[in-house]
Amino acid sequence: MSALAQDVSDPPLETALIVPGMHCAGCMGKVERALQAVPGVVSARVNLSARQVRVMHLPGMTVPQLVAALEGVGFASQPRGEDMQATPSAVKGLLAPLAVAGFGMMNVMLLSVGNWSGADGSTRHLFHWLSALIGVPAIVYAGRPFFRSAFSALRRGRTNMDVPISIGVSLATALSLYETFTGGHDAWFDGTLMLLLFLLAGRALDAAMRDRARAGVDALLRQAAPGATVITADGQLEWVAARDLVTGAVMRVAAGERLAADGEIIAGTSGIDQSLLTGESEPQAVVPGDTVHAGTLNRDAPLDVRVTAAGHDTSLAEIARLMESSGQARSAYVRIADRASRIYAPAVHALALLSFIGWMIAGAGAYQSIVIAIAVLIITCPCAIGLAVPVAQVVACNALMRCGIMVKDGSALERLARIDRALIDKTGSLTMGQPMPDVSGLAALSADEAAVALGLASHSRHPLSRALAAALIASGYRAAQIDHVSEEPGYGLRGQWQGVDVALRRPDSAATSAVALEITGGPVRLITFADRLRPDHDEALRQLKGLGVECSILSGDNIRAVAEASRATGLTAQANASPSDKCDAVSRLQNAGRNVLMVGDGLNDGPALAAANASIAPGTASDVGRQAADLVFLGDSLLALPSAVRAAQRTMRVVRQNFALAIGYNVFAVPLAILGYITPLLAAIAMSTSSLIVIANSLRLIRAAR
Repeated sequence: MSALAQDVSDPPLETALIVPGMHCAGCMGKVERALQAVPGVVSARVNLSARQVRVMHLPGMTVPQLVAALEGVGFASQPRGEDMQATPSAVKGLLAPLAVAGFGMMNVMLLSVGNWSGADGSTRHLFHWLSALIGVPAIVYAGRPFFRSAFSALRRGRTNMDVPISIGVSLATALSLYETFTGGHDAWFDGTLMLLLFLLAGRALDAAMRDRARAGVDALLRQAAPGATVITADGQLEWVAARDLVTGAVMRVAAGERLAADGEIIAGTSGIDQSLLTGESEPQAVVPGDTVHAGTLNRDAPLDVRVTAAGHDTSLAEIARLMESSGQARSAYVRIADRASRIYAPAVHALALLSFIGWMIAGAGAYQSIVIAIAVLIITCPCAIGLAVPVAQVVACNALMRCGIMVKDGSALERLARIDRALIDKTGSLTMGQPMPDVSGLAALSADEAAVALGLASHSRHPLSRALAAALIASGYRAAQIDHVSEEPGYGLRGQWQGVDVALRRPDSAATSAVALEITGGPVRLITFADRLRPDHDEALRQLKGLGVECSILSGDNIRAVAEASRATGLTAQANASPSDKCDAVSRLQNAGRNVLMVGDGLNDGPALAAANASIAPGTASDVGRQAADLVFLGDSLLALPSAVRAAQRTMRVVRQNFALAIGYNVFAVPLAILGYITPLLAAIAMSTSSLIVIANSLRLIRAAR
């Protein structure tokens, strides 16, 4: 029995490969099909902007097998390291050929001035030879990116977009050499070099735009601290690099330092700037027992933090992986671009050949017919179609990330744009999912009472104690020194303050969401708690209605709690919904022709999140909720919902515009090339311009979420 057969029951593994040679939708399709054809590969998903592919495969597979599969279709690859290093930029490899093409073109054009001004005979022949001596080496060097790609494809019996480009450049060069050897009137060395200059410039700009699109991932990773000061077993302090931190180590994080790993606070209270992860500028108060994340900034006071996740297991690294995976799914529009790219090479070869034959029959002669065929080969490059979807999706996903919304699957933007119905879970989705002390209760406390309450609450991990401590810290209070603190589970905390007995306990009444503060000799202070609605919920629901999305509450909570949320928001509601009830609700709406958005955070929301047309979960959701959702919003505000829908609708408008621009360019330009009105030089300019127009149109999505 093979290793693969033995490991079928094991969960699949994921391997990330860097594939620098991908530069169009056709490349995406070839890479994915090559890997999916390998036995043991479960799925392969390309991120064109990062030039990477993530492969889910059975444990018995090895990286060399995956690399060999890509080598078989002409793509060199290498595994990406666990440190998530950035994919090498393709721009650097294009700068030298671009410079050579520009230098050679300028010198050959200077030599061509004499021919343009009427030189003939031996003078013109000399200028042709000098142009050839400069132009041919420059063409060979500057054309290497296209020649290598084309040769690699042809060697494996395949074609790609660089094959017709290479044929066009080679034919133009050969035709120019023929004119030089035979003393002809024209030579195309300057035009050929200008063609390469425009092609390389277009490819370099495309690569630069892709680098810009994925810059958010690299910038995010750079926010993590390079290391941390760790308290050793003997109580000494030692600096440890972030990659060497291990679970269980205790970091001492000074005020003003960023965290190098995820962890749990075991000593100290402070304010944490989480704007990197949530987009919220207001520091979040933290106390012992709270969770903090790598990359966040400790603002106020030193903290001791026990490491719970380090390296590529941190939340920061997970967010970076989610950002990288966005924009890479095989949406309907990507499949259209993929099919267009697959039929491109044979179609354009046939079109160029027919143009050559047609002009030969019309009596144009071999020279004129070849020039027209070259122009047809160049102008029909479908780069613009290949860029139409990926660039738009990546720009939109990065724009959403800057607003604190992670898009896990770029194709979700296509589905989200069609949403007309939203089902919103109550606890943790419509509400914050955490108790908050009543403002009036806090206002009734004196400064000493507030300090005592904070001192007691900071010793407990009970949700009410942690919520009370966070609220008091946010109000500017400092904890009093409480001695002899003890906690009785289910009852509360006791201790001594300045020799006086104090307690923070469960009240004698039946109110479960309340605590009573007792200081001997003083009155009992009752502090009640409530699960408040998310900030901006009214405005968010109003904006969703304006976007054509009808909302309602779908919750597993009891009728009383759901009714309160329904009255506060004005939404219809269904209470006591089990996981199957939620799935049934989604299914009923879908059967009625509605496109459903599910918003949920809990384990019981997972099936409905997966069943809905699109889904979004808050960053505080359970692991199941975050994994099942298409999008995750990291901040507290419910405005993330209309922002995501609005960005999705704008993205799909831009995608449709990109297709219209790309198709319109071909409809207009190809007939002109076949009729002989466009030279190879103009063809190169037109092709590069069409790609740049698509990129520029997509960059309008930089503010898509606003």
